[in-house]
Amino acid sequence: MRAIDVKPGGGAHGLYINPDVARPVPTSEQCLVRVKAFGINRGDTLQREGKYPPPPGITEIMGLEFSGMVEGVGEANGIGSDPEGEWEIGDEVFGLLYGGGYAEFVVVDKRMLIRKPKELSWEVCGGLCEVWFTALQALHMVAAYDPAKTTSVLWHAGGSAVSVAGIQLSQAAHEFYEEKAIHGPLKVFATSRTQEKCEVCVQQLGCTGAINTATSAAWDADIRGMNQGEVDIIFDFVGAPYFQSNLNLLARDGVLVSLGLMGGPMVNGPLDISPIVLRRARIEGTTLRSRSLEYQITLRDLFVKKVLPHIISGRFQHLVEVAFPWEEISKAHQMLETNKNTGKVVCTIDM
Repeated sequence: MRAIDVKPGGGAHGLYINPDVARPVPTSEQCLVRVKAFGINRGDTLQREGKYPPPPGITEIMGLEFSGMVEGVGEANGIGSDPEGEWEIGDEVFGLLYGGGYAEFVVVDKRMLIRKPKELSWEVCGGLCEVWFTALQALHMVAAYDPAKTTSVLWHAGGSAVSVAGIQLSQAAHEFYEEKAIHGPLKVFATSRTQEKCEVCVQQLGCTGAINTATSAAWDADIRGMNQGEVDIIFDFVGAPYFQSNLNLLARDGVLVSLGLMGGPMVNGPLDISPIVLRRARIEGTTLRSRSLEYQITLRDLFVKKVLPHIISGRFQHLVEVAFPWEEISKAHQMLETNKNTGKVVCTIDM
């Protein structure tokens, strides 16, 4: 089969289609899927550079999400049609992967497959899971949103695909629980380094407020003013450059969830960590790829039950910036690395 490979050096220009890659063979717990579209993620660009290796036993092929058609169903004695099972050859599906999505074929655990709704395109479904699963687990499983206590959240990198999803999930967070939110819907804030993306956050996604951190050195004070106090949960992708301001902005018993280190891991200069103690703050990092299969299955089921219906109805917007043919994989990586996108970048495979 064909699959995206990378020449030594790790740069985006080193990506190419390798025509001679072994087709994966499914186990009895897996399906073989012919890929129609796949999403581009930060994890892919880091893996390309050798900074985010796949878990042990996982293919070296990049790609954390896909949409496609079931080509075969794994059985104890090989590939069959599994007429008694949930999945059949020809079923249209999408899902999350530990790796392997940048290819014509991929094997997927049967329990991780999601049936593709007819209302959604291959391009949309190919870039759904990594974004929405990441935001969903960050808000409800890592930060442990509490409808009785949580009143405000902040999503950094507001124009990124994960934050676009997270902003919308935050606005509807209280609906996930039978217990009513005492304070009503959350106040949801965002930051970005362009005014255009800030306007998208407020005008299109409905944020309470958004701050351009490229023009506001005291963005934490600005958000504190808009919120009339500190923020309960902060979701950060930037890392070191925002760490002190994040601590300063956290409310008592607040949570800082670290989802990335785009600005680097090392803090320059003095660091005042007293808010961690004085405000009983909790700081937690997370990556979705390192989670167990059982954890991801739980997340998959929550997504199907609570999130997917709202994407189908249009209540939740899934923004696709551009869909490149996979022959232009280098352009797709470059767009993500230059932060030009608002929403998702995907690639399509024309069979």
